[in-house]
Amino acid sequence: MSRLADYLYAIAITLWVGALWAIGYMAAPVLFVYVADRSFAGMLAGKLFAIVSWLGIGCAGYLLAYLFFREGARAFKSLVLWLVVLMLLLSLAGHFGVTPIVEQLRAETARDVVQSVIRSRFQTWHGIASVLWLIQSVLGVALVTQVFRR
Repeated sequence: MSRLADYLYAIAITLWVGALWAIGYMAAPVLFVYVADRSFAGMLAGKLFAIVSWLGIGCAGYLLAYLFFREGARAFKSLVLWLVVLMLLLSLAGHFGVTPIVEQLRAETARDVVQSVIRSRFQTWHGIASVLWLIQSVLGVALVTQVFRR
């Protein structure tokens, strides 16, 4: 395999895991501290989370292709492959499953009079999204440590 493919492999892991941590645990919290309008801060954070999700989907695609071309069927025995698959599944679940629900509830909260029920549902789904992000972030650390153990 070419050195370029190897470098892209390392860059893809770095981008994905770095973005998870930088956006989830630095940029988003800073938005909620320094942007006065919480709704606007949430919208900006949501856009950043979407970018990271798409970045993760793209990086996972490259990482999986790289592993299969390099290892063939032996890739299925690699912890790295399964970490990438789990992270990808969490990213897909968050972006295509949980995020649309959170966005719908946020929109309903803005215009509905019965906000307490909707707010409770919003907080529950927001919590689910946060847990998915946390698990993906921890798996990302495991991925980095596995890759650099070699």
